[in-house]
Amino acid sequence: MFTEPSFPRSPSAEPSGVCLIVQPIHAAGLARLRAAGLEHRIATDLAPATLVREAADCVAVITRNGGFPAEAVLAAPRLRVIGVHGTGTDPVAVPEATRVGIPVVNTPGANAQSVAEHAIGLIFALAKAIPQADRAMREGDHDFRYGARLVELAGLTLGLVGFGAIGQATGRLAAALGMEVLAYGPTRPDSDFQAIGAERATSLPDLLARADVVSLHLPLTPLTRGLIGSGELTRMKAGAFLINTARGALVDEGALAKALAAGTIAGAGLDVVSGDALAHDHPLHGERRAILTPHVAASTEAALIRAAERVAGQVVDVLAGRRPPNLVNAEVWDRRRQGEPSAEFPA
Repeated sequence: MFTEPSFPRSPSAEPSGVCLIVQPIHAAGLARLRAAGLEHRIATDLAPATLVREAADCVAVITRNGGFPAEAVLAAPRLRVIGVHGTGTDPVAVPEATRVGIPVVNTPGANAQSVAEHAIGLIFALAKAIPQADRAMREGDHDFRYGARLVELAGLTLGLVGFGAIGQATGRLAAALGMEVLAYGPTRPDSDFQAIGAERATSLPDLLARADVVSLHLPLTPLTRGLIGSGELTRMKAGAFLINTARGALVDEGALAKALAAGTIAGAGLDVVSGDALAHDHPLHGERRAILTPHVAASTEAALIRAAERVAGQVVDVLAGRRPPNLVNAEVWDRRRQGEPSAEFPA
């Protein structure tokens, strides 16, 4: 059960502004805002026109994967900070925010353990055919075990594409299971790999060819969009699994559906898809080799509390003139929008 934390109250009882909450966050984050004297308003929906209207008088915005579009940034003259509940900032108009002097903050690492656990859970579900076994049991198919081709994970190679906080957490869990860890993170220092006994992959093709499980842990950028397509899937082992708990658009889902149907790879576990959801007639819905979850990897109570408290705390920091620890557009700080001076949040 969540108990609302007690934060020191600001000296003035008068609210100093409104923070628009684009998508719901944990009550712990709202408590942090209230303690600082901020009101909050929940967005009616995610439509750009709605956000333009509802953020117009706000001093702060907190969003999740719904983002915050350029038109809303440019239509909010009092806006002084945008907080991202999570790591990825691709749905937020960071260039426009930077141009008009609005700091953008995020919460890298807040959900790393939970997302890593979910990635491992998807690996288990595929390797042990857990959804199929559950269905067989419910349908009275007690001979399922004789035909099931289950996989032992110890000794297999997990290939991590992206080796930030989530990738490293996933690697630690996999190593504890006895898996070999191979990771591709060109910008990461050797010490990150040494810390968990991971081998550094020389290239993405090298990793794809060697890994028994490929797990994606990198942001969506113009360079990573469609990173895993038909060519990359062909390079993977026939018995390999693909896991994606990062961003749906990293994977060409049409190519993945074809690869699964053809037996090019053995299975896929996806917590994220391109857009909000797959079309009802998308072939992945009917693919028994695919396990789909609705972007819930980071939705544990612990992760939601950490992310909400950290993003709210950084919003308060910016409004109070304190440089936040996770400033996405660091170049904006010295020329940030100051807003209206107040006793609570001085300009």
